[in-house]
Amino acid sequence: MDVFGITIDLKEFLSAILPVLGKILLLIVAYLIIVPIGKKVIEKSLQNAAKGQKSSPGRMKTLEKLLTNVFSYVMIFVLILMLFSALGIKIGPLLAGAGVVGLAIAFGAQGLVSDIVTGFFVILERQLEIDDYVTTASYDGIVEEIGLRTTKIRSFDGTLNYVPNRYIEGVANHSRGNMRALVDIGISHYDNMDDAIAILKYVCEEFQDDERFKEGPDAVGVQSIDTAQITLRVIGQTENGLQWACERDMRKRIKEEFNKKGIDMPLSQHVVVQKEAQ
Repeated sequence: MDVFGITIDLKEFLSAILPVLGKILLLIVAYLIIVPIGKKVIEKSLQNAAKGQKSSPGRMKTLEKLLTNVFSYVMIFVLILMLFSALGIKIGPLLAGAGVVGLAIAFGAQGLVSDIVTGFFVILERQLEIDDYVTTASYDGIVEEIGLRTTKIRSFDGTLNYVPNRYIEGVANHSRGNMRALVDIGISHYDNMDDAIAILKYVCEEFQDDERFKEGPDAVGVQSIDTAQITLRVIGQTENGLQWACERDMRKRIKEEFNKKGIDMPLSQHVVVQKEAQ
C-alpha cells in the first residue's frame, strides 16, 4: 500500500499496531472495572470501621469522599503511565522528568501546596465535616465536600461556593452540640407585663413536650425596655438544625395567644439564635 509516496506493508502494519491497540483497550477496560470496585471497597471498609467506633456520619462521608478522590487520582496516574508503556515510551525518564517538573511547580504554585496542607489539617483536626453548618472564609452554609484543594459550601440560597482550603480560617462550626433558640418578643408599654409573661410561660409549657427541645423552653422575663417596646425573652435548647423551626412555631403560638388577650406586639421584632457554649 502506497500512502503519500511511502510504501507500507499492510500486514506488517496491522501486526504491529493491533497488539498495541489491544493492550490500550485492555488497560482502559481494566481501569473502568477497577475504579468502581475500589470505590465500593473503600465505602464498605469505612462502614465496617464505623461500626466499631463512635464516628459521626459526617466524618465517614468526609473520609469516604477524600479517599475515593485520592484513589481516583492515583488510578488515573497509573493508567497514564501504563498507556505510555504500552506505546513503547520509556517510563523511567518520564518519572525523573516528572520529579523535576513537580519540584518546579511546588516552588511556583505555593497556593496549591498551601491548599493541600491546609485541607489535610482541616480533616485531621475535624474542623469541618460533610453536612456541618459552618461559617468560614466569609461564607455561611452547609459543607457538601472537603477535598485536598477545595471545600464546597452550599449557601442557604442554593449557591455552591468553591473555597480554596488556604482561605479556611477561623471556622465557626454550628453543628457541634445542641443549639439555643432565643426568641425576643416585644410588647407595648400600655400592656400588662405580668399577663404577657404568664402567656409566655403557658406557651413554653406546651413546647416542653416537643421532642425537638432538649431543654426548656423557658420564659426568662423582661430582657430590655426602651422607648418603643418592652422586650420579653424565651429561651430553649433544641436539636442541632431544628432551632429555626422551633422558634418559628413558638412565635406563631405566642402571637395567637397575645391576640386572644388583646396584647399588642410592636413592629420592631427580632429573633436571635446563638450557639450553646460547650
